[in-house]
Order: sequence, then structure tokens, then C-alpha cells
Amino acid sequence: MARSAHRQFPWVSRSQNSFLTGFPSITVIFCDLRGFSRLTEISSVDLFPLLGRVSAALGMMTRSIVKYDGVIADFQGDAAMGFWGWPVAPDDGAIPACQAALAIHEGFRRARPNPEHPLSSFKVGIGLAHGHAIAGRIGSDEQAKVGVFGPFVNLGSRLEGMTKQFNVSILMDEATAGQARDGLRPDEGRCRRLGRFYPVGMKNSVEVSELLPPADLGSSLTSEQIAEFERAVDAIADGDWPHARTLFEQLPQADGPRAFYLDFLAGHNDTPPNDWNGIVTLTSK
Repeated sequence: MARSAHRQFPWVSRSQNSFLTGFPSITVIFCDLRGFSRLTEISSVDLFPLLGRVSAALGMMTRSIVKYDGVIADFQGDAAMGFWGWPVAPDDGAIPACQAALAIHEGFRRARPNPEHPLSSFKVGIGLAHGHAIAGRIGSDEQAKVGVFGPFVNLGSRLEGMTKQFNVSILMDEATAGQARDGLRPDEGRCRRLGRFYPVGMKNSVEVSELLPPADLGSSLTSEQIAEFERAVDAIADGDWPHARTLFEQLPQADGPRAFYLDFLAGHNDTPPNDWNGIVTLTSK
């Protein structure tokens, strides 16, 4: 937002990229339930029990975001949005958002095996993005709320949606992933670079990474397998698709990003197009 616009809307707090001195960046988190639509159809005769379960799921998300000093911006049905960086920027940037995302993932993972738990049949998809935005009181003269506004906010939502395509829980943009690699301890979480993509409806490409729990806590991938996957991603970008297939096939069959890339390679007969630039174009949200 231009300075003149900021003067016009004094309730809005401007935030710039971290390289602009004195203006902190914002990190957003989007959390969405998986399996909610199917359960809504099954429970259409009596929605009150499902409402209780959704409330429990939103409570799990809220507690984790607030625990790591985030602000709840919105609830939309079975989804929650939060952010960090306003009114006070965290000293450790995007790290609290990553910690909150991992805590949400772990809460759902622990609940899943217990059929009596209200979250037992739910999974969660989470998108994290970090960048410059407007944050503060946003809305109309009649009604407003604390929120954030900016291009990377839309990116966070897109990343949450992309978790379905890759069958993973948490996806991050490049800025968040860079901070996670530098700031998260191995016993807190790990990163896996998935590659560079053109999301549907976006002109600019995005480097996407997955945020994983520690090796001994609900993750089926070893650190060696993560490194092998990233070598395969590099082979994809370099146009060496037969080698990429060989590397992907050595990874666990249940791995979602492995399945995504094997389908992608099969759809092109393991041969990059003549205009291949190393960036995968996604065809659905």
C-alpha cells in the first residue's frame, strides 16, 4: 500500500520485507480440515455432533497458534487463519509459525488412532507463507476485524490447497523454508524441498518445501531419504528425467510427493518437453 493510502487508513499497520529496516515481515498460516466435506454429507440429518467435532478441531488450531504468539485472523467453516508480525514482530521471524504448524500436525496425528476422539477421522492441511503485507484493523466502517492483506497471503492459501495434490500436511514458501532450515532444531522439525511450480492462476513460479516432524515423531522419511528426494527434484529440473524416476522409485511407496512426481513423469513418458525450464505447471488447485 502506498504511503498516501496508509495515511488515508490510519488503523492499518504497514509491513515490509525484512530487508527494509524498521518494518517487520508477516507470516501467515492457513489450516484446513481434510475429510470434512464427506462427513458433512454423512451427517446431513444431524449436524450438531459434527459441529462439535469441528469446534474441537478449530480449538486445536487456535491453541497452537496462540501458544506460539500468533494472532487469529479468521475462521471459515472448517478452516482457520492466523498470522505473526503484528502488532509486534517475533524475534525469530517465521519460526513460531512453523512451530505452531508442527504442533497442529502432531495434535491431529495423536488423535487419529483413537476412534473416541473428536478428531479421529480428520487430517489437516496447512500452508505457510512469509512476506510483506498490510496488517491490523481491516474491514468496512460498519464492521472490521484484525487481519492481513497482501499477495503472499493468497500464496499461503494456495499452499494449503496444494497439500491435497501432494498428500502432505504442511507446505511452505521459499522465505518460510529458508528460515525454518536455519532456525528449527532437528528435534523440532525438518524441511524437504519439493521443487518449483506454477500454481494455477499465478503468473510467478513458487519454490515449495514441505515441513516435516522430526524423524522419530510421526515421519516415515529418514534424513537420507529426504536428501535422495531432493536429488531427484534437481534431476527433474535439469531435464534428466530417467535418473529422477530411478531415484523416486527408491523412496517409500506411501510418500505423496513421490507419487506426484512419478505420475508427472509418466504423463510425459519420462521425457522433458522442448521448452522445459525446470518448473512444473500445476493444472488443478
